[in-house]
Amino acid sequence: MNVISKYPRFCQCTHALSQGRWALLLPLFLLSVATRAQRYEAGKVQLTIERRGESRFASGFSAFTLPGHFIWGASVIRGHEDGRYYMFYAAMESGPTRPQFNDAWLMGAKIGVAVSDTPYGGFRHLGFVFNADGYTPDRSAWDAQTASNPHIRYYDGRYYLYYCASRDTLPGDVVKGKLNRRNLLQQNQKIGVISFASVPDLLAGRYTRCEKPLIEPRTRVKDNNILNPSPAGTTPKPDNIIAVNPAMVYNARRGEYMLYFKGNVYDPTWRGVHGVAFSSRPDGPFRVSDHYVFEFKVEDGRLLCAEDPYVWYHRKKKCYYAVFKDFTGDFTKGDPGLAIMYSKDGIEWKLPRHSLFMPLQLQLESGETVKVKRLERPQLVLDDNDEPIVLCAACSIDPIDGKKDGSCFNVQIPVTRR
Repeated sequence: MNVISKYPRFCQCTHALSQGRWALLLPLFLLSVATRAQRYEAGKVQLTIERRGESRFASGFSAFTLPGHFIWGASVIRGHEDGRYYMFYAAMESGPTRPQFNDAWLMGAKIGVAVSDTPYGGFRHLGFVFNADGYTPDRSAWDAQTASNPHIRYYDGRYYLYYCASRDTLPGDVVKGKLNRRNLLQQNQKIGVISFASVPDLLAGRYTRCEKPLIEPRTRVKDNNILNPSPAGTTPKPDNIIAVNPAMVYNARRGEYMLYFKGNVYDPTWRGVHGVAFSSRPDGPFRVSDHYVFEFKVEDGRLLCAEDPYVWYHRKKKCYYAVFKDFTGDFTKGDPGLAIMYSKDGIEWKLPRHSLFMPLQLQLESGETVKVKRLERPQLVLDDNDEPIVLCAACSIDPIDGKKDGSCFNVQIPVTRR
């Protein structure tokens, strides 16, 4: 093996130095930083695990729960008015007469707020601020029936709470094939935002809501069982059928806000895809790109399916990162879990050599390792140096889909860099 093939990056750098081409070193250095400096590990959590019936329930400092509710995705931000930490979370009423989990989030999710003096846990419920009537039928607006997957940001003196929402069908809607209410609600999902000056203002109902979605599907391509289908021959865009799972980041180089979202395509079976939209303002209007992001092809030709990306920009490393759910373990070449990818521009993404961010497990303070079935909707709390210090994730220790018992929760996991 010659020296160039064995140490390609070293040889490129030394060659550039010998030729006086210092500018060539910067991108090589940044790439090296991006691919080697993003390995993190989970700290221990303060949880008590109790079995009740067929489910295990979590309680304690590191778990946010609410009696009589499923708790799912949550996003945490430090309050600019008081320095406390505010959690915006999705909740659905649970119990024997309520829908099971895999229906509940589509039929009556509502968004609540909790507060703590620390991002590591101890959150206390303050109240519900959006779709507080839960399962009550309401088709008065595009986001009237259900609202979930909150994602909080702060720009230029205002908070922006992004979410995905849906409503029941209206007269004039067209259904090709057969769809029950759950699937109609699922196919009606779009992304919106509310903005407010302070959390007390939000709790008092003083906020601005976009009357129209920020992003709604431009195409609705599916062979059958589809709401309001696009004309035959339409090429699906990334925002096909649905627009959900918002993730926002500001791109200083472009001077634009980038809003990432998930859509669905069928080629021929279901596959989750992601796109990105751009705006000069955090509340839009957004122009949606036709470009697919977070998409990777494996050796057998399959396109891998990511889910729930959380995106941030690391100023020192001049690099974007995304933490996301790896359904199958294909991204990390291991077991399913949370994975990480990076990008120089927020558009073209790559996998690092070590792409595992966190396995599906919790490390208890007792020293016990608890395997979990679901660890999803990753949302991070960053320090002043853009390093993750806490992962907030929707968690269920046991399978949750068919249950009505409210046994899922949001866990706050300390994160440190290796």
